[in-house]
Amino acid sequence: MPFRDLAGHRRTLSLLSRSIASASLPPSLIFAGPNGVGKRGAAIALAQTLNCPTPKRDVALDDVVLAVDACGECQPCRRFARQVHPDLLAVKPDDDTGNTRIEEIRPLIERLGYRPFEARWRVIVIDEAETLVDAAQNALLKSLEEPPSSTVFVLVTARPDALLATVRSRCPQIRFGPLAVPEIARILERAHGVPAGEAQALAAVSGGSVGAALEKGAASLANARAAAERLLAQLARPRDVHARLGATREIVGKTAKGYGAGERESLAVHLRAVHALLRDISVLSSGADEPVLSNVDLRDALARLAPAFDGPRLAGAFGAVDQALTALEGNASPKIVADWVVLHI
Repeated sequence: MPFRDLAGHRRTLSLLSRSIASASLPPSLIFAGPNGVGKRGAAIALAQTLNCPTPKRDVALDDVVLAVDACGECQPCRRFARQVHPDLLAVKPDDDTGNTRIEEIRPLIERLGYRPFEARWRVIVIDEAETLVDAAQNALLKSLEEPPSSTVFVLVTARPDALLATVRSRCPQIRFGPLAVPEIARILERAHGVPAGEAQALAAVSGGSVGAALEKGAASLANARAAAERLLAQLARPRDVHARLGATREIVGKTAKGYGAGERESLAVHLRAVHALLRDISVLSSGADEPVLSNVDLRDALARLAPAFDGPRLAGAFGAVDQALTALEGNASPKIVADWVVLHI
């Protein structure tokens, strides 16, 4: 789909559009950001805009203007959108190994010796670029530094730091941040048929990623929200340190054995659910309109909790959850993070 139909990232898309319009687009780019926020969709829109024979100009988009955008209706645009255009080359990790090996890269490099088949620009999209083995990255270096004319590389990754420094130095990095809750809810409703209430609640604990919202699903959401609600109910009452630490079992389980990547992600989901409930408590305390709530179905329960979380405590709780999520991203122990956060909410 064209830039204008993508969710979020307005200023980033405007920057890409201006670069295309002024013929200053770098030939090798890294699209970096969390999984499921639309990086690959932006790469396809880039290919459409570069090759659309009837592009739109000066398209108003919220608070920005797209200097140029694909029409989205011509045959080349439709073929790029369906990812069946011969000049859109996509590379993905091997299903068995999870890596992108040099065997996948060599045929790609060989094709660079020829002009694009029918489009003005050949666009090469390397998905999950962090899975490129070192040999594959090294094989790409010369092509990334001096791509053939009419060729653009887009390396899509959630972990740009996993790429070799020599690769990163050749590719300007375009950052894609998490999507806003309303944007995710709208995508879930319109593109995936999720009911409005469930879409809003899923979006609230998604961490800004449509992919994460879809992966978690309704059952996971219900469990995380219920646990977060029980945790806040327990912490709302004055309790000694031992009792507060006991409340961590609501969000990390009953034992501390085997904590790893799975447990870390599980705790992050629960903490995002806590953050969403704290946000709604703040909304209720401020007297804002109910439609602003992310968890409308929990309104009465959250209203009962609101008196226990006054302004200073609420601000401290928000800060504690944010710090805990940052610590998890840095591979901190889930048990230590959970114990710390319940003492600071």
